[in-house]
Amino acid sequence: MFVACTAVPEGIKPVNNFELPRYLGKWYEIGRFDHSFEEGLQQVTAEYSMRDDGGVSVLNRGFNPKKQEWDEAQGKAYFVNSSDVGHLKVSFFGPFYASYVIFELDKQHYNYALITGPDRDYFWLLARTPQLSTELQAQLVEQAREAGFDTSKIIWVDHNSQ
Repeated sequence: MFVACTAVPEGIKPVNNFELPRYLGKWYEIGRFDHSFEEGLQQVTAEYSMRDDGGVSVLNRGFNPKKQEWDEAQGKAYFVNSSDVGHLKVSFFGPFYASYVIFELDKQHYNYALITGPDRDYFWLLARTPQLSTELQAQLVEQAREAGFDTSKIIWVDHNSQ
C-alpha cells in the first residue's frame, strides 16, 4: 500500500534536473481536480520551505467563502528517490504519504508546474503568480490532456479577494 501511494502514474515521468532551492517559496493554485480536502476553497496557495531534517515543510492555505474563514493544512515532504528528480512523498496525516509528482516545470524560471499524485485522479496547475497568460494556461492544459488527464474536470481557482 505504501508503494502504491507514492507511485508515479503509468506514462508520467517526473522532471529531471530538479532544483529544490528554486522550487521553494510560494505558489498559487491556478487549477486543480476537485477533492474533499480542497472542496470550495478559493485563493489557494502552497508554500514550501526547508525542514531541519532535510525534508520540505508544506503549508497549503485557502479561503472558504461559505465559512468566511481561511483553512490551512501543514505537511511535510521528502524525495522518494533522488533529490534531482521531481518525485516526492507528502504527508498531512501522520505516517500516511502520497505521491507528489512534478511532471512539467518551467525549468528556466520555475514560474509554473504541473503536479499529479499516485494516479491521474490528482492534478494541480501551480504558478508563482495568481494568474497565467491565456496562451500559457492553454498550453499547459493541452500538455496535461496529452499526458492523459481529463482536463474537463479542472476547477479554476478564484484568486480575487473576498
